[in-house]
Amino acid sequence: MAVPEPEHSELDKTPETARIWNYLLGGTDNLPVDRAVGDQITAALPHFAEHARLSRRYLARAVRHLAGEAGIRQFLDVGAGLPTADNTHEVAQAVAPDARIVYVDYDPYVAEHAKDLLTSTPQGSTAYVRADLRDPATILREAAATLDLEQPVALLLMGILGHVESDEEAKSLIGRLLDGLAPGSYLAMYDGSDTDEEVREATRIWNLSANPQYHLRSPERIAALFEGLELIEPGVVAVTRWRPDPDAAEAAAISQFCAVGRKS
Repeated sequence: MAVPEPEHSELDKTPETARIWNYLLGGTDNLPVDRAVGDQITAALPHFAEHARLSRRYLARAVRHLAGEAGIRQFLDVGAGLPTADNTHEVAQAVAPDARIVYVDYDPYVAEHAKDLLTSTPQGSTAYVRADLRDPATILREAAATLDLEQPVALLLMGILGHVESDEEAKSLIGRLLDGLAPGSYLAMYDGSDTDEEVREATRIWNLSANPQYHLRSPERIAALFEGLELIEPGVVAVTRWRPDPDAAEAAAISQFCAVGRKS
């Protein structure tokens, strides 16, 4: 169901990250203000929408690995965004039907459409928590209604830490979330990197009007967010280089970097 457009509140007049991303991924849960920003970005970087899709494919591969080879049955997806293709529960439960997933986002539009995420296999479950990344205590408390935090959990922070400008704050938020999860839990994340001039220009355009702003990091700064975790091969790489599907055509490296790390 698309976001209704006839009447707009003051909030509707402000481009929002979740809706812009939804537009770039080909979704319909967005408004003209979001499409205007998306069009400006893709004018500066014509391949940006494809980069968004490639990042989404990394999420699917990471979740598939975690639910499969790593044996994880619980997922905490913080900053989940609006429903689109290959949502976390769909990927995880296709591998492990008993998987439990909690989605977290603070955006009111995501809350409005959360019902579209709350489907599940009979053996598993899904839930939605409206909370901010900067409030780990609430996230963990509410997630515990669905997840057993005494057992390993996969924490997903996909494209969200770029909204936290300070590396120290980002590390603190990761640490506070992981402190509430059992040993054997995982962190999987990706974010935009500053390695490409066109991406830097697209981000500048994004930040002129989108809410909240986005801050690129170097691959080295992204790697530092995994300090204290055991990085899973191949480590910190472009999203297209993280365990690509064997039968897929090789995609060029892009300025979206990712990794998966395990808490000992």
